Amino acid sequence: MKWKRSERLVDITRYLLENPHKLIPLTLFANRYNAAKSSISEDLSIVKETFEAIGTGSLMTLSGASGGVRFIPQVPEEEVESLIDQLLEQLGHTDRLLPGGYLFLNDIIGQPRLIDRIGKVIASAFMNEKVDVIMTIATKGIPIAHAIARYLNVPVVVVRRDNKVTEGSTVSINYVSGSTRRIQTMALSKRSMKSGQRVLLTDDFMKAGGTMVGMKNLIEEFDCELAGIAVLVESEGSEQILMDDYLSLVKLQSVDEIDRTITLQRGNFKLKEEL
Repeated sequence: MKWKRSERLVDITRYLLENPHKLIPLTLFANRYNAAKSSISEDLSIVKETFEAIGTGSLMTLSGASGGVRFIPQVPEEEVESLIDQLLEQLGHTDRLLPGGYLFLNDIIGQPRLIDRIGKVIASAFMNEKVDVIMTIATKGIPIAHAIARYLNVPVVVVRRDNKVTEGSTVSINYVSGSTRRIQTMALSKRSMKSGQRVLLTDDFMKAGGTMVGMKNLIEEFDCELAGIAVLVESEGSEQILMDDYLSLVKLQSVDEIDRTITLQRGNFKLKEEL
């Protein structure tokens, strides 16, 4: 079958969007469309110009026998601003206030399209970083972790607070919960990661950062390296934040459980991205 250029452009675009950060040999497209590599190169130039013009992302071309093309997703600044505005509006409802200064986030996490946008925005901040694994702790951080992983094209590992027989052999550590100051345990299957991998930590809510410190200590047990930390909401409370280098989309400034008021502001995402 001989594909028309218009047909190739549509299918190439689809394939690239579904396979971010994957090095794709030009021979794959040439064989797929029964076309010369020179024609495929012209097609990719058109896609590249269009992606960059509308802010979808960029195409990196690697020459040589083992070369190919890699799609790097990007997010326009206005899309970041729109997402954060939407989060501030949805999270500002007073019926979200929970005891202890927490916010009800289950409905946010349960919106697939919104979570996909959150994952895309967070992933965009790490598009030039080497990230091999996304790590989160069960359970509410899992949808966010998978959304980020989709755009970085890497696997997700889930840390648990209790050992399960289905996990096989595990590595366990004790850590101090930043908000309650209680000693807790987290565990991860020994098969989850390989030595030397760079790990991005994420969660839905960070109060004092004790859980993040615990996960950071856990990846060190695997001889892995911290690639970054990103959370949906951080809380600005009386506790000292135990982490000093992280990204957040929204900051919970204060809550008044008596008056049932919530004060929110933008997180440090723009600041960290600019740095």
